[in-house]
Amino acid sequence: MNSEGLFAQPGIPERIAMILSRLQASVASATRASEWDLTRLWMKGIKLVLSLLILTILVALTGGVIKTFLDIRLLLDSEVEVALRQIIVDTLLLLAVVEVFKTTVTYFSEGRVKVTFIVDTILVVMLTEVISQWFKGGEWSQLTVLGAILLTLGAMRVLTVRFSPAHGEGHQGAA
Repeated sequence: MNSEGLFAQPGIPERIAMILSRLQASVASATRASEWDLTRLWMKGIKLVLSLLILTILVALTGGVIKTFLDIRLLLDSEVEVALRQIIVDTLLLLAVVEVFKTTVTYFSEGRVKVTFIVDTILVVMLTEVISQWFKGGEWSQLTVLGAILLTLGAMRVLTVRFSPAHGEGHQGAA
């Protein structure tokens, strides 16, 4: 039987159209399911990696606290000023790690990074560097540059809070 004879029979073109329609719907459904599965797999992978990162930060923070605690022995071995300087620098670095932790946890829970947390982290690190350079008797030119960077970051911090998406469009022009 030739192909013209097959399509000449009543109901065959409608059946083929129905089969093709079902096949197309099945392919579309499978495509959507595979895209959804890949997205779901991607999100699970990100959550796994972020969980490992959070664990790593917690271990590092714990190690930093232990090291800072052990640096108290410097009070016995060296001058009080030197020991306290070291403890101040260690503490400021730990605060920077806490800010990194806050940023990571916020991304884990909300799926976005808050610019204020990043600026806070950089501010703490830069403040630590300024204090460290000051304690070492750094040159005034270096301290001036670091101070200018701190002022710029402080201004950025104020602007990120003032123009935050959380405040909405109506608050941007408010004093």
